[in-house]
This record gives sequence, structure tokens and C-alpha cells, in this order.
Amino acid sequence: MAAPWWRQCRRWGTNFPSGNVFDSVWCFSGRPACASASSLSRRTSSWSSAPGPEGKPLLALARHPKTLNINSFLIRHKSRLLYPTQQWCCCRMTHSDAKPKDPFMLAQRDLTSLYDDIKKELFVSKEELKNLCDYYFDGKGKAIRPMIVVLMARALNIHSNRSGDLLPGQRVVAMISEMIHTASLVHDDVIDGSDKRRGKRTINEVWGERKAILAGDFILSAATIALARIGNTTVVKVLSQVIEDLVRGEFMQLGSKENENERFKHYLEKTFKKTASLIANSCKAVSILVNSDPEVHEIAYQYGRNVGIAFQLVDDVLDFTSGANQLGKPSAADLKLGLATGPVLFACQQFPELHAMIMRRFSSKGDVDRAWQYVLQSDGVQQTSFLAQRYCQEAIRQVSRLRPSPERDALIALTEMVLTRDK
Repeated sequence: MAAPWWRQCRRWGTNFPSGNVFDSVWCFSGRPACASASSLSRRTSSWSSAPGPEGKPLLALARHPKTLNINSFLIRHKSRLLYPTQQWCCCRMTHSDAKPKDPFMLAQRDLTSLYDDIKKELFVSKEELKNLCDYYFDGKGKAIRPMIVVLMARALNIHSNRSGDLLPGQRVVAMISEMIHTASLVHDDVIDGSDKRRGKRTINEVWGERKAILAGDFILSAATIALARIGNTTVVKVLSQVIEDLVRGEFMQLGSKENENERFKHYLEKTFKKTASLIANSCKAVSILVNSDPEVHEIAYQYGRNVGIAFQLVDDVLDFTSGANQLGKPSAADLKLGLATGPVLFACQQFPELHAMIMRRFSSKGDVDRAWQYVLQSDGVQQTSFLAQRYCQEAIRQVSRLRPSPERDALIALTEMVLTRDK
């Protein structure tokens, strides 16, 4: 009987060809995520990976991967990575060697009044509800999601032969992305019983679970009203999918798979639904507002999807490598919630004792501490970090097909920030 695909991956070593991540980890819907258009599959042919058991592709995971430096990677592979084909998405072949601008600085002018505009959307006369809704919109968050949306919108506008200025609807999408994300945090804190978020007490800890749930619902309703005002039915459908994915992802997190091969696929799908779907569909939404080409929509979607999954993989690594002071929440939080994330699943290959702990969701006395030690003694953290690097490589490959612009280059630079962040 063939061994699980991710165990076999360990035998390949570091010389495995650079493969398309979404072809390597077969798609959750039953088809390669990058192959919805024939032209896309043709462009990615040189990135295909070798077939695995039963004809399914494998993802090469180096046993001892070296840390990837995105800047040097781009320099060494510019001709293949930035311009993978002679004709890339209807653009002329131009490129600037200017140093990419800092993504945060480049998006700053669009994000300056973001939280003030969100508070206007959440305006209510009842003081307590207003305080609840405004609690996380204090401008102290990273605003990663709206920043990605803003940069993608500007890059797409330039790609579509327009000025780089945001369209009104695109700015609203950026605002909605932060509102949906924050509402999901409020609900997650209730489900997880969390008492700390972003370095301060959670809403459920301050006001109680019932009021926290209602506040999350209210934020979602306000986001829905703002979405309806955009007036584009396709955008409404795309962003509505985010809310469905959030709910489905939360239900997936409540369950587990006994088979180790199914378990890892379950983990990646849950990661997409809970984290990456919002970024992917928000990027797709801003592309729809400026360009009618489905291939451009797919580029935006795939960039958001890959960056989103990588972001969560790094977050799962930080749960083992960062202290509570850096994360703003207790370390080993996932283990304490009974969750088996990437580092644990990879560690299972070296420490089979973890399987029983995973199935009982680390509920027995001493499970959390033992699992923590097993992960640190294994290469689970390194393997998860390497997988995040592969997703970031695919994000770069996708967005590099757009016309060169400071915003496009900032999106490329952002992938390195995702990999090197410590909180």
C-alpha cells in the first residue's frame, strides 16, 4: 500500500523541481486551482511537479530546507519567475529595477481614514453597542487585508490601462474585508473562550459572550449593507462566498480526520476557508470592478489565496516559536484548543505517538506539554515554514504576470514580510 503523499515527499530532497503549489497539493474542489482556464494551465506547465501515488502530484518538502530570501530568489530567477511566458496577460515586456516601495507606505494614503470610515458605517445611537463595535477598530491592527486589497486594486487598475487611483467600489471592498475579518475575530474569541486579542482583553471578556456575538453580527450586517451599495451583483456573490467559507471552516475546525493523509488535506482546506478565502475573494472583487477578463480575475484570486494560506502557516509556526508578548496571545494556544496545525502534523511523521493525542484533541493531562516537546524535537516547524515559502513563491508567480508597477512590486515584497514576520 502506498505511503501518504506527504511522507513520500521527504524522500525527494532539495533538488525537486519548482512545482506549482496548487497543482502539487491537489485542489479541494477536485481540480487544480490554477487550471480553471486553459491558458493558465499552459502558462504553468513549466512549474508542474512530478506525479505521486495514484497519479496525484506531490509537493516536495525538503528535509532540512534553507530559509528562502525572496529578494535574492527574484534576482536569480527573474526571467523565469517575473516573465514566465513571452506573452503575459496582454502586457508589454517592461520592467523597472527600482527598489520596491514599502507596502505599508505605499498603501498608507488609502488606509489613513479606513477606520474612521468603518466607524461611520457602524454608527449607532446606543452607546454600549457603539463601544463594542469600535473596540477593535482602534487603528492599532496590522490592516494586512485591506492593504493587500488596496495594492492589488491599484496594480490591476494600472494593468488595465487606467490610472492607479482607486475606484470608489474598490475602496469599499478594502473596508469590507477588514469588517468581515474583525467580525470573524469577535466570533472566534467567543468560540475559543479567548481572553486576549491584540494585546488587550477580548470583547467577550469585557462585555460577555452574548453581547460579543451580537456585536459580531452587527459588524457583519453593516459590511453587507456596504457591499450592497457597490451595486455589482458579481462582487456581491464573490464576497458572500467569504462568509459561507468562514462558517464552513469553523465547522471543519471542530472536527478531525483519523487518516493522516486526509488529515493534512483537511487542515489545508480549513486554512483556506478560515483565512485565505477572504483575501482571495477580496482581490478578485476589486479585479471584477476594473477588468472583465476572467484570467485577470484568476490572477488576483490566486495571489490572495496563496498569500492567505502562507500567512496562516506562518501564524501556526509562530504559535510554537514566539512568546505571548510578541503574538498578543498565549503561545501554544492552538494545542490548548485541541487543534493540530502544520507543525504538529509534520511532527507526526517522526513521533507517531502524536496521532492518539490529535484524535483526543490533546485533552488528556500532559498532552499539550508532550505535544509541544515532540514538535520542537522534530522538523515540523521547518517543514511548515518551507511549505509557506512554496505558497509565497506561487503568489509571486501569479502577480508577476501583471503589468509592472510600484504596487505590483510591493505585493511581491509583501510575500517576504509574510514569511519573516514575528507577530
